Amino acid sequence: MDAALLRERELFKKRALATPTVEKKLQKEPSKAPSSSAKKPLQPWESKPAAPKEPMNYKTMTGSSNKRFAILTKIVNHMKDRHLQGEDHPLSVEEILDETNQLDIGSSNKNWLITEALPNNPKLEQPVHGRYQFKPLFKVRDGKSLLRLLKQHDLKGLGGILLDDVQESLPNCDKVLKARAQDILFITRPIDKKKILFYNDKSANFAVDEEFQKLWRSVTVDAMDDNKIEEYLEKQGIRSMQDHGIRKPMAQKRKKASLKKRQFKRPRDNEHLADILETYEDNTITQKGDLQANTGPK
Repeated sequence: MDAALLRERELFKKRALATPTVEKKLQKEPSKAPSSSAKKPLQPWESKPAAPKEPMNYKTMTGSSNKRFAILTKIVNHMKDRHLQGEDHPLSVEEILDETNQLDIGSSNKNWLITEALPNNPKLEQPVHGRYQFKPLFKVRDGKSLLRLLKQHDLKGLGGILLDDVQESLPNCDKVLKARAQDILFITRPIDKKKILFYNDKSANFAVDEEFQKLWRSVTVDAMDDNKIEEYLEKQGIRSMQDHGIRKPMAQKRKKASLKKRQFKRPRDNEHLADILETYEDNTITQKGDLQANTGPK
């Protein structure tokens, strides 16, 4: 072996012995006696029973429900805008999410839209399975269909239609109403200042005398009910309102059952033979008695 290597080895040993070192000894914990309540470790082949999972309800989860409500609101508003612009072809779920820029909503939200939200939404309908479009309150597409609807309401006595409902159902509503202004009456409701549309039936137009108009406008019956109006008319000697209004059905009185016993009446067909029948019955009775007496034991 090389002498230089041996010298270096000896010098290394001397330096190692000269440097002080401190060793830490590990303290052993006192062993505890096994208790009966201590759980045994599970073996690899043993599995812990899983807790039953509760069904998820998105309505009770604030974060998820708000997100889903925002997704559905955006879809319904987009489908309404498409309908008002005249686009009536239905869309699939993928196409709806693409047009609303919501392709990254996640699989759970998408499944919720397909199974629950879109099929059960009252503002949407499925003309074809799996494809959706906006469902308006009235099926009107142009001015002719709108006038037909107003005329049907007028003939059936259903009253007018709110302008808000027409604007939600009719595409290009402002242009159609402007073109059909002569055939439609606009009346503002005093309660909430909403406009109501009526059919303008020109056949009912007639001239009214100005004196009658003044009398009509001078009479105010806003704060009077039907009973007060009827009392006023009776004082004036007018009883034209007694046949109007809703009549209450009168309860029919039941007839009491008679307590007399029914007597059987003989037929009156053979009254002229009453004497002959009595004598005939007497003779038959006597003949029967004689026969029984003759045929008895001797």
